[in-house]
Amino acid sequence: MNEIQTPAPAAVAARTPGSKSATRRIGEKALLQLAPFIFGFFMLAFWEIMVRVNDVPVYLLPGPILIAKTLYTDFGSLWPSLVITSRITIEAFLIAAVGGLLLGMLFTSSRWIERCLFPYAVVLQVTPVVAIAPLIIIWAKDTQLALLICAWLVAFFPVVSNAAVGLNSTDRNLINLFQLYGASKPQAMWLLKLPSAMPYFLAGLRISGGLALIGAVVAEFVAGTGGTQSGLAYRILEAGYRLQIPRMFAALFLISATGILIFFVLSLLSRFILRHWHESAMGDR
Repeated sequence: MNEIQTPAPAAVAARTPGSKSATRRIGEKALLQLAPFIFGFFMLAFWEIMVRVNDVPVYLLPGPILIAKTLYTDFGSLWPSLVITSRITIEAFLIAAVGGLLLGMLFTSSRWIERCLFPYAVVLQVTPVVAIAPLIIIWAKDTQLALLICAWLVAFFPVVSNAAVGLNSTDRNLINLFQLYGASKPQAMWLLKLPSAMPYFLAGLRISGGLALIGAVVAEFVAGTGGTQSGLAYRILEAGYRLQIPRMFAALFLISATGILIFFVLSLLSRFILRHWHESAMGDR
């Protein structure tokens, strides 16, 4: 009688549909992560090819390679300006984050305070910062302080609005349960409402981070300050006046990279805080 030969476990695992589907899922996930970089690479390559084929003048549109070379050669002068713009952005963002959360808690604790103050927060949000920046620069004796105020005005409202919405969206049944067990209002705020509002608050922070950078750059454009205390916006103006367009694009790249970095860091912070209990982050693990 012939013996029945059983295939090796490795061979069985290799032929199982589950193994193929798992490999396919890993490949699709890796391709999904690399998709933005692949698309960006092809767009940059198309940009470079079109500039070279059509012989576009440098003062109209430089190619990515020339911009990269300019960024490398002029990085010594662009770096201090990047530090100044980043410092103003971070300071304005932190003040907006802390102040926005505290004001959102104040709005939630008192309906009268919310009705009195929230419309003025809306007024600050809808008023273009470029329109009031000259006044702030005149009133503030220090230019850096004026830039900080302008950036804060832009970044403040998303935190206040999202924090207030999150705090007011707490499950009423849980609030009644806290009241049933005799919890005080501060206890309900810190132990129930704040954790419930955290996804909203973190979403507001992601918006506020980018707006703080925009506010800082716009305020620098309006101020037009030069010298050693000038940010990247002034470097862009300076490059435009001198028709140094590759240097202008290099400064724009640094601003965009800073905004991307801010959003990436805040997204990581949001996932770290919410990963164990909220659906928006649990799926990313």
